[in-house]
Amino acid sequence: MSSNPVAETVASLMPRAKAELTELVAFKSVADFDQYPKSESEGAANWIADALRAEGFQDVALLDTPDGTQSVYGYLPGPEGAKTVLLYAHYDVQPPLDEAAWVTPPFELTERDGRWYGRGSADCKGGVIMHLLALRALKTNGGVPVHVKVIVEGSEEQGTGGLERYAEERPELLTADTVVIGDAGNFRAGLPTVTATLRGMTLVRVQVDTLEGNLHSGQFGGAAPDALAALIRVLDSLRAKDGSTTVDGLSDDAAWDGLQYDEESFRKDAKVLDGVELIGSGTVADRVWARPAVTVLGIDCPPVVGATASVQAGARALVSLRVPPGVDAAEATKLLEAHLEAHTPWGARVSTEQIGQGQPFRADTSSPAYAAMTEAMSIAYAGREMQYAGLGGSIPLCNTLASLYPRAEILLIGLSEPEAQIHAVNEGVSPDELERLSVAEALFLRNYAAS
Repeated sequence: MSSNPVAETVASLMPRAKAELTELVAFKSVADFDQYPKSESEGAANWIADALRAEGFQDVALLDTPDGTQSVYGYLPGPEGAKTVLLYAHYDVQPPLDEAAWVTPPFELTERDGRWYGRGSADCKGGVIMHLLALRALKTNGGVPVHVKVIVEGSEEQGTGGLERYAEERPELLTADTVVIGDAGNFRAGLPTVTATLRGMTLVRVQVDTLEGNLHSGQFGGAAPDALAALIRVLDSLRAKDGSTTVDGLSDDAAWDGLQYDEESFRKDAKVLDGVELIGSGTVADRVWARPAVTVLGIDCPPVVGATASVQAGARALVSLRVPPGVDAAEATKLLEAHLEAHTPWGARVSTEQIGQGQPFRADTSSPAYAAMTEAMSIAYAGREMQYAGLGGSIPLCNTLASLYPRAEILLIGLSEPEAQIHAVNEGVSPDELERLSVAEALFLRNYAAS
């Protein structure tokens, strides 16, 4: 990184950043209160509120959102007449999955081989620290030249829409000239990247019932309709032979015309086992950024251990559908539900329930904010040109903000580069990425103020 006062300040703050991220990662802030105590999420929210107050933020508040979680808000006034920038992150995290598979405990930030490991270190508690570092660097070097609003969500990973509903009811709260979403990531560590598109998502629970109760498989099997077998047939109908997503009425042929993702790099990033084929058709970028993708997230049925010789009377599954830009998520939900119902065999009774939804997003990359970020990224990354990429994941708040504030410019950056392993075991953040992106965000705020 080229030497400049902002970069030097951020470098000096990195030990403090590690200590703070250690404290924040320690909160088991999974916003599923059937799995983890609500007090863990409340502890993380209060930690962030205290951090904002310590930086001079005003109107710091814990916002009780309609889904039963809390988002943290704060406002830092800048010079009179300055532009307003909203900085976003989220403090809720994915469950750690198989804790035994973690090399080090998931809720203890641990340094190993030059990375800091822990659940939420990259997605997205590291984003909270990134915002704090950028603001501290500016305060040390002439002051923050814009009005800053910070919003840190408490249920982004659940897709339950608490903050979206809250913002829709109080649109004046988050109004800004530009929004920086700190929940994306570079295409590669060391390659400065802004995310230009996001897929949306919908979550649907499907229930299949065939019998009044389970039956002895020897006495009735072969004629009695098996609900689990029916569910398997339904779920299989969602994919073509090559693995492409096939939802009746939903297009699966869009193409991505930007930065490409070569297959070997993808196989390495995804840790695909030797000899196992990638699924779908078209380029990898087509498949993960421009087209729909269905995933069966879970199935309720008897576990292998303790299973009895029974024909199952009922079974259910949770199905996720990633929705590409240009497709309305509500319409995609209707198509998915209709598909599940139409492909249920044997006259089995089927019901569907939507439990989460978020719209896809496409940014305007020709805006002044993008020019300011391009220059900032180039300095922070020692002259490397900023790239534009897609993101297969979803950040539902993006479209809510774009709808509420149509004139606002929205940029997506963050710490979730491929090696971060977000949502998987052994999630970790690169401290080099945290340092560079904090410098980039600070320089962006300065550039944008002058634009």
